[in-house]
Amino acid sequence: MTLIKSISGFRGTIGGSVGNNLTPQDLVSLTGAFATWLIETGKPKRVVLGRDGRISGQMVRDLVVGTLNACGIDVLDLGLSTTPTVEVAVPAEEAGAGIILTASHNPQQWNALKFLNDKGEFISADDGKRLLEIAEAGETEYVSVEHIGTVKQDDSYMQYHIDQVFALDLVDPDLIRSKKYKVVVDAVNSTGSISIVPLLEQLGCEVVLINGEITGHFAHNPEPLPQHLSELCAAVKKNNADLGVAVDPDVDRLALVQDDGEVFGEEYTLVAVADYILGKTPGSTVSNLSSTRALRDVTEKHGQTYTASAVGEVNVVNMMKETNAVIGGEGNGGVIYPGLHYGRDALVGVAFILSFMAETGKSLSALKSTYPAYTISKNKIQLTPDIDLQKIFEGLKVKYAQQPMNAIDGLKIEFDTNWIHLRPSNTEPIIRIYAEAQSETVAENLADKIKLDITELLKS
Repeated sequence: MTLIKSISGFRGTIGGSVGNNLTPQDLVSLTGAFATWLIETGKPKRVVLGRDGRISGQMVRDLVVGTLNACGIDVLDLGLSTTPTVEVAVPAEEAGAGIILTASHNPQQWNALKFLNDKGEFISADDGKRLLEIAEAGETEYVSVEHIGTVKQDDSYMQYHIDQVFALDLVDPDLIRSKKYKVVVDAVNSTGSISIVPLLEQLGCEVVLINGEITGHFAHNPEPLPQHLSELCAAVKKNNADLGVAVDPDVDRLALVQDDGEVFGEEYTLVAVADYILGKTPGSTVSNLSSTRALRDVTEKHGQTYTASAVGEVNVVNMMKETNAVIGGEGNGGVIYPGLHYGRDALVGVAFILSFMAETGKSLSALKSTYPAYTISKNKIQLTPDIDLQKIFEGLKVKYAQQPMNAIDGLKIEFDTNWIHLRPSNTEPIIRIYAEAQSETVAENLADKIKLDITELLKS
């Protein structure tokens, strides 16, 4: 069982012992630290709260709300919601902060607290460090009875979010409605059924919903990877649908299935959206170092500039702001469109994909055929205390000194259109090794070559 404290939030498994799992005592302590941090910022003492459909969601919600109130913080509770919906609600409410109760793609025994600032964006590294300091020092103080915070329920923000998506200049609801698309949605027994489904229905789509009941008992591994989407692929073919949509439990990642029942590839969600956006709005793009090169290729096709960031949504957002990017995100199906908000958002991703299909008259499989075909091989090496990571990275820099490199997050080495990225995991004692090439065999061979290089460096 696990409890992970990081600058981006706290996540862990439900049950077990205090300090080693996400127990009630840990939830109270960590929420109290967040409340203390919020009071220190001088921002409004009001927090927008939302949760995904996890089994533990209501229990965690009750503990978090009670603790915030005990610290004098007012709570606007959106109830069952999505991460991007809470992100748009925070600034709309002029709240001081937000909390999303979700462990994202992790299995059902997990839950987490994800923290937003007053802009509805994930808190900065510095704010995260301060929050950890408060939690470790136990600095939280609770208010007297006259100053206990209030709770207000508000279930209107899902529709507000959908309305904001429809109001975007690059979304064409009327054109989409005229196409009468049939779409299969895998909501993985969480809040995709109350967000993606109404979005599609209001776009005139015929929706076939699978795994739609919000029970938190996920029908399959909730990470929307190809190996977990076989039921969706079969349903798309069975129903002769135009599109399949899969989201993770908090609806910030979007994976697609083509009209032929084949997976579009989560790496290509952002690529296709960027292709659509750049065709109408010139500007730069951003993704993290471990995302497909196809985004760079598409960006350069449009005569624009691509920039890579360190891994992590906060890092992608910071780089997008630095470069004034018009679109960005991550290769895990995370689309970030700053014209709406700086956060991964499956709802806006779906709207852009359908607008692209409707405008071009092309099926999703036809769109996919226009993009360079890359394959990413994902590997890892177990770390032991005696392994010197710096020695490994320096040795690789020397060996491949003639190749383009990027060392802002581990080490990325480019070989023409192929690349390999090595970085230590933030949550496990491993080195992640991602390699991309235009065939699976070449990508795996590249990864094997680097692993052999590492073995030789460890012997030297």
